[in-house]
Amino acid sequence: MTCCLLYRSSEQNFRPRFYRVEIAMNLFEEVSVLREWGISGGKGTSKIDIFGNLRHASEAADKARRSAMRRGYRRSDAA
Repeated sequence: MTCCLLYRSSEQNFRPRFYRVEIAMNLFEEVSVLREWGISGGKGTSKIDIFGNLRHASEAADKARRSAMRRGYRRSDAA
């Protein structure tokens, strides 16, 4: 359905990192929020949360996105 991809630029001793949040319908007519994070170019870690409706899922996805941005992640198209 929708996806947000964020990056945190490399610093002195850190490799670039990514954080991805996606909202999608699953096979059981529920709404899933998939979060993936890790080092760019690596496998990363993922977590899926299931919600009964789109409103609750979008609120959770937005909360995850805001949290990642507070930790220094930025959208890839941001200058």
